This record gives sequence, C-alpha cells and structure tokens, in this order.
Amino acid sequence: MARNPQQRRNARHLQPPAEAPTVRRGPSGGTKKPITVDAIVDAAFELVAQDGYDALTMRRLATALETGPASLYAHVVNKDDLGELLIGRLCAQIEFPAPDPGAWREQIAGICAEMRDQYLRYPGITRATLAIVPTNLDTLRVAEGMLAILISGGVPAQAAAWAVDALSLYVNAYCLEISLRDARRADGEDAWVVSRAEALSRFAALPGTFPQTKRYAAELTAGEGHDRFDFTVNLMIDGLARSA
Repeated sequence: MARNPQQRRNARHLQPPAEAPTVRRGPSGGTKKPITVDAIVDAAFELVAQDGYDALTMRRLATALETGPASLYAHVVNKDDLGELLIGRLCAQIEFPAPDPGAWREQIAGICAEMRDQYLRYPGITRATLAIVPTNLDTLRVAEGMLAILISGGVPAQAAAWAVDALSLYVNAYCLEISLRDARRADGEDAWVVSRAEALSRFAALPGTFPQTKRYAAELTAGEGHDRFDFTVNLMIDGLARSA
C-alpha cells in the first residue's frame, strides 16, 4: 500500500488495486463485514439516500460499519475523497452510445438526463462534484464520452471542452437545488418553498415598477417535472450547434 493518504488516492485512481478483505470479529464472536473501499462506498450511499450528503460524516459512516474512523482512513483520504468515489460509482453506471454525428445533440441531452436521474437518487450528492478537479477514472469517463460525442458532431475542440464543463455544472446545480428544496420541505420549512399559486399571488401584488414580472408571471412560473432542465440543456446544445 502507498505510504501516505495522497499516494493511496493517486494509486487507486490510476489503477484500482485488488483489495485483500480484512476479517473482523464482532463482540459476540460473529464475523463482521470486511472493511474495503467498496464496503465503505456502499454504506455511504445508504446514509446519503436516507439523510442526504450533508449528513454523511466519517464518524457516522464508521458507526454504520461497526468500526472506528481510523479504519476508514486506511482506505479513503477524507470525505472529499469519499465523495469523489461516490460520484465515480454513479458515473460508472452511465451508458455511452457510440458517437453519432447525425444524432450528437440527442446523445448529449440523453447523457445529461441520465446524470441528473442518477444524482437525484442521492440528495445533495452533487456537492461532492463542485470545486474539484476529478481524477477518478470513472468520473473522467463521463467527460471523455461527452467530448467524443461533441467532437463527432463538429463542435470545435475548445467549445466542446468548455461545454462539457458547463453542462456538467448545470446538471450538478440543478440536482443540488432540488435536494435543498426537498430538504426544507422535509424539515417543515414550507414558508421558504413557495408554490406556483403563491408565487403568482405575490407577483400579482407587486407595485407598478415591475410591469414585466406582473405581465409574464404565468411564463415565469411555468413548467412541470424537468421541463426547465430540458429547456436549458437544449438551449446550451443549440448554441453549440451554431458553432459546429
């Protein structure tokens, strides 16, 4: 095993090592589940699905695995490292079609929607994607696949590279916003989550200095499900199509 946490992270991301499970004994003599990276990630997903990413801590995760935090640090560097592993696991489940120059727009939109659906299963998990440079091979696989599709569609290399970042950032922000809204509702903070009817009522009561907001209140509050998501992704893709 590499000598320090950063070396362990780098080695794992370059080529995941074969882990030798460590047998542990419970207080009653029974055999506990071995501590491995996969076991840590599995338990972390369960905690995030139940209480959200913000509630995930190394101490709480260690408790769930019936061990101490020090045992986890033998496999992961810290929560940021764990978060990247979680995102990597989700990214590994995304299926990429062979790049089709005639259908690249639909392919990119489909990948964005699949990323969205994966992330929304685990509230707040996209916090782990923000302000990091991914080195996990599974995470990089998404950028690689998106870039290949955009390039095949004739999008210039620089525009394609920035588009991968912009589209990913929008997917992440969209999912984070939904998780924050749902968390407020779960905590009983309904006053901060305004319904469409309430928004229309508030806009109608605005003074005359907001003529456009009052006039187009219905349009400003329109959309169901992922309508706004689809609109924004396609708007970005339309801009790329003009550069292709």
